[in-house]
Amino acid sequence: MKRFDFLSSTGAAAATLSALAAASPAGAAESSDAARAQLRPGQRLVAIAVTAGANVMDVAGPWEVFQDTPLAGRDDDGAFLPFLVSDARDAVAATAGLGMLPRFTFADAPQPDVVVVGAQRGSPGLTAWLQAQAPHALVMSVCTGAFKVAQAGLFDGKQATTHHEFYDAFAKQFPNVTLVRGPRFVDAENVCSAGGLTSGINLDLHVVERFHGREVADRVASYMEFVRTERPEPPRPA
Repeated sequence: MKRFDFLSSTGAAAATLSALAAASPAGAAESSDAARAQLRPGQRLVAIAVTAGANVMDVAGPWEVFQDTPLAGRDDDGAFLPFLVSDARDAVAATAGLGMLPRFTFADAPQPDVVVVGAQRGSPGLTAWLQAQAPHALVMSVCTGAFKVAQAGLFDGKQATTHHEFYDAFAKQFPNVTLVRGPRFVDAENVCSAGGLTSGINLDLHVVERFHGREVADRVASYMEFVRTERPEPPRPA
């Protein structure tokens, strides 16, 4: 992607998201359909959930990958439109005090195609929202965001991973989930998980590849000057 095209696509994405927000009044059952009508054919929405203590890298990595993925045949527009979602549209204090301003709340966000859950404190609202998204979206965790996805029951009966320092705690807390130790990410079809921090980028690019193929994902990685070090491999149960 050329730098000019990148700047054009981010401007177009901002305009589309503004239209999405305008079409998503809180409490309107039809707002999601109205908001999604603003999308170009082939575009997908990526909701990145943030609550207090959200890890900056777990948000920034997915945001960068998805904002850098071009829409097929239109390098001036993005294939994914990422947005932040939280309990309220108030600023969220992320790690080291970085402020993040959600564009949507769990109550008024349009239906996403992909949901990203990084390390964070979480909330009852996040848990309920994740359960509501499960039938409709690909849900992916990064780092200890796996705990939040598991608390919502989305990993039950499936394989998942998390940050290596939390393997034992995760296995003890969620016996209905098969913890996989070692790989940077695990693909369990409608739910995926990444080990932590930069491994989230590996999973993000894998998700891009699932939707758009390896050539596009490799192109995004090249633009980011990121070396893809892992493809999916047979998981190693704990």
